[in-house]
Amino acid sequence: MSRLFRDVEGGPRCPHGSVVCIGAFDGLHLGHRALVRHAVERARALGVPAVALTFEPLPREFFAGDQPPPRLLSARAKVEGLLELGIDQVGLLRFNARFAAMSAEDFVRKVLVAQLSVREVWVGPDFHFGKGRGGDLALLQRMGRELADDGHGFTAGEIEPVLLGGERVSSTRIRRALQAGDFATASRLLGRPYRIGARVVRGAQLGRQLGYPTANMRFGGRVPALSGIYATRVHGIGGEPRASVSSLGTRPTVNGTEPLLEAHLFDFDGDLYGRRIEVEFVARLRDEEKFDDLPTLVAQMNRDAEQARAILMQHQPRATA
Repeated sequence: MSRLFRDVEGGPRCPHGSVVCIGAFDGLHLGHRALVRHAVERARALGVPAVALTFEPLPREFFAGDQPPPRLLSARAKVEGLLELGIDQVGLLRFNARFAAMSAEDFVRKVLVAQLSVREVWVGPDFHFGKGRGGDLALLQRMGRELADDGHGFTAGEIEPVLLGGERVSSTRIRRALQAGDFATASRLLGRPYRIGARVVRGAQLGRQLGYPTANMRFGGRVPALSGIYATRVHGIGGEPRASVSSLGTRPTVNGTEPLLEAHLFDFDGDLYGRRIEVEFVARLRDEEKFDDLPTLVAQMNRDAEQARAILMQHQPRATA
């Protein structure tokens, strides 16, 4: 059986029971990891699969329409991260108009009970689900008791919030840190350095013409959580991360509109097209700017590269989480 499923329809996936955790899991930060690991531990104790339910697009993206909020983690990276944490099956549920109209009670019956034969449900603080966010922990607990009469009972619980510096770890807090260029705080909240991973695509080759060939990554309609010019390291090319300087934005000097991550690897000459890499953000250099002409842009790129090299020499690569 596939370890990934997308739909809420269909027959039982876990006929002998499961332990389920539910959340957006954007970023897979320390709080998310605590929830997932607890669910995995409970599943191992009961001898049933551990299942993580999450959504694509995220509900807040769906309801935002053409102005989606920033996202920390791609769907692919989230699924891979959940599996690495020990989850046996990931439900990356399609969040569309039909799904948004599903009541919390129907979600429990159709997904948790009919598909997953759930025995325990675990959620994070302030969890809500279903049409109009009408479902919560109390509803899960009540339905778990009521369905016991039909042999489909389950229990539901909430893990304690994970605190760092006296404040709850949250995706919102991480976004604020990233936008401020505070990568030390973001890394502590995430439990690892912040990275963006994607497959390298072909660009307009302008960087190569200007003496700064770049590995280009698109976001497929997602809005990145940060923008500007950064000292970075690129992972996925050989055994060691490669020092680099990266631009993340819409490239206003050449009238770009789509967010693009462009990483220039220092002292590297090779073809990366089609390869999946990860860009680790180490320090913020400046905002993205619109320059009057390309020579002025190149002069600033030279300064950015020099500054990034100096910063990266002072910051040794962090161990992989």
